[in-house]
Amino acid sequence: MLDLARLERIRLHERPLAQILIGQLGLRPDYRFPRRTQIELVGVENIPRDVGVFFAMNHTDRYNYWPFQYQMYRRGGLRFTATWVKGKYYENRVIGAFMDATNNIPLPSRGYVITTEFRKEFGQVPTKDEYRVLRDLVDGRVDVDEAAERGGDRIARLLLRGGTRGDFARRFDALFAQMMAQVTRLTREALDRHRLNVLVFPQGTRSKRLPKGHTGLVQMAQHLGRTIIPVGCNGSDEAYPGSSPFSKGGHLVYRIGQPLAIDGPELLPHRVTTPFTPFSSEATEAHGEEFRAATDVVMDRINDLLDPEYQYSPDKASDGVEEISRFV
Repeated sequence: MLDLARLERIRLHERPLAQILIGQLGLRPDYRFPRRTQIELVGVENIPRDVGVFFAMNHTDRYNYWPFQYQMYRRGGLRFTATWVKGKYYENRVIGAFMDATNNIPLPSRGYVITTEFRKEFGQVPTKDEYRVLRDLVDGRVDVDEAAERGGDRIARLLLRGGTRGDFARRFDALFAQMMAQVTRLTREALDRHRLNVLVFPQGTRSKRLPKGHTGLVQMAQHLGRTIIPVGCNGSDEAYPGSSPFSKGGHLVYRIGQPLAIDGPELLPHRVTTPFTPFSSEATEAHGEEFRAATDVVMDRINDLLDPEYQYSPDKASDGVEEISRFV
């Protein structure tokens, strides 16, 4: 399980040996034999060599960042990457160890922390209705009395754990803030100390068609003063249609767009110039409109790099997994 102590133990590396070994011993033969996987990078000249950046990529399948990382490694002269990944991958010890070895930064969403805190208390994840009540509470949509009334016996018991009902939201906010401070530390270290690029899926959950994006990437990029490079991934879902890490072959095209500097012409109108803490409720309340507008710019640039079958659906909705399945 991913908790605060686990986040504090994570160490990143400028030249991650596990990534190199997997690329040389696993991906290279898999992409060459027996089903050839052709990986094309278009627009590599848009990637800076002298400074770390954020890659913002659509997320069509479980493994669509592997071919991208591999092909950049094969070209040479480009930085290795650290990838923001979901906290749920650390539920399994073996997978968690793999994630640690391959330079990943786990991102514990509010939903993940809600779900794991509930499971600590009751030994199982919340129902859909229980999760919704707790999410509404921590997001400030309902007060604690309404949450206790709507949520039933288990929610009422959870709200009383370790104090009064009103303490739950405060305890949650404090824990989430500590965990996200570690994510910020790791991301800063990746870009600065370890000379890495950071790969982010701003849409969150996997979806073949590009949905609306989350604002976390923009918040972090503005906080750290870093450029965002949009990347459109095309064809990876056919190479990786399921849970198998072995490619079924095909032609994958990664289109790398023009850099989006936070003070550049597209993002400057939405720049927050006052200090803020990324992922905090206070930042969202104060600057939510700016974060949303900047995120829409990033997602639009990704959309421009995609083949029609991967572009926005009319309602910009995700066709991926929903609710609790996203977190555990």
